[in-house]
Amino acid sequence: MADDSSSSSSSSSASYIHLVHHLIEKCLIHRLTKEECMDALYKHAKVDPLVSSTVWNELEKENKEFFEAYTAQSSQGISGSSGSSEGKEDRVTKEETRQMIHKAISDQPDTSKASEE
Repeated sequence: MADDSSSSSSSSSASYIHLVHHLIEKCLIHRLTKEECMDALYKHAKVDPLVSSTVWNELEKENKEFFEAYTAQSSQGISGSSGSSEGKEDRVTKEETRQMIHKAISDQPDTSKASEE
């Protein structure tokens, strides 16, 4: 019976990591920085920043070229936006971030029952 518990725990952990991965992808789509993403996931989805950071770092390792371009584009948008409102218009508001995270969470299958067992 310990095997069932172990596989259930492993399955719920994998589901949780998958959910965090999915939420980070949503943050990337909305051009959030790593810190903004970690903060948003903590505030709106109660994801430990250490978990968010770890998953983000693994995504960076697996997608090095993407993150290099993403970081360059993000820093260019920040430094290149003086005198222009383009950077502001491309950024999402806190309310939009909250809505995006809540929608992403509600789109996922309920894993809370598995994690409570």
